[in-house]
Amino acid sequence: MELVEAMARQGFSDQNRSLERGIAILRAFRPGVSELGNAEIAERTGLAKATVSRLTQTLLGVGMLERHPSRRSYRLAPAVLSFAHAMRLGSPILPAIAPLMRQEATRRRVNVGLAAADGDMMVYLESFRYSPRSSFRTVVSGQRVPIELTSLGRAYLWALPEREQRRELGVIAERRSRAWPQLEADIQASFAELEADGFCIVRWQPGVAAVAAPVLLPGLAPHALNMSVASSEPLPRLQRTLGPWLLDLNRRCVAELEASLLPEN
Repeated sequence: MELVEAMARQGFSDQNRSLERGIAILRAFRPGVSELGNAEIAERTGLAKATVSRLTQTLLGVGMLERHPSRRSYRLAPAVLSFAHAMRLGSPILPAIAPLMRQEATRRRVNVGLAAADGDMMVYLESFRYSPRSSFRTVVSGQRVPIELTSLGRAYLWALPEREQRRELGVIAERRSRAWPQLEADIQASFAELEADGFCIVRWQPGVAAVAAPVLLPGLAPHALNMSVASSEPLPRLQRTLGPWLLDLNRRCVAELEASLLPEN
């Protein structure tokens, strides 16, 4: 596993490497993958089967995993969900801007989301899904989307310092080597939009278009804010409508965050 090897090269202790490997096992469980056996975990993480067997027993003992009684497989335990709940309640960002996001979704009749990077994915911290019935379902907090294919991910990549951006693009190029020439062109086109307009628009799923812009504050890693609609209209037309709405919301979110997070002069 690349990260484990990098930690070893940098002189991390065995205890720290064990922690990293245990976290890698927990990360192997993703939506649509409810149960995994040791062999499957080893394949997904790149860890030795003996290491996986030892660490799954540890994670089972501390309540992070549950074992199926007959299939010799594991699933995430309820304790893992409590971490997500604690993160949401303790976030200094969500209480400041979630009301603005919800108001905008209601007013514009669009979906509004906030995401942060998690490895090679973007993870939604909050999302308000507009419904014609005027009911909201915050069902996608924790949902992960590809960093390189989405407007959220490209807004995040664009906001990174140049050295970090080159490193991230290099990782994507290696992972998607066959599709990289066209994908690189698409990413650079999104970067040009962000440079010129402050946002980019992407339709990575059929019938859905999303604009996104980075949320930047000193001392915080870049986040990304998006608006999406179910529409087959041409992207330039949607861009002219959604872009100004998103930039206005982003401006108000940043102002609210500055007022709530930054110390007073």
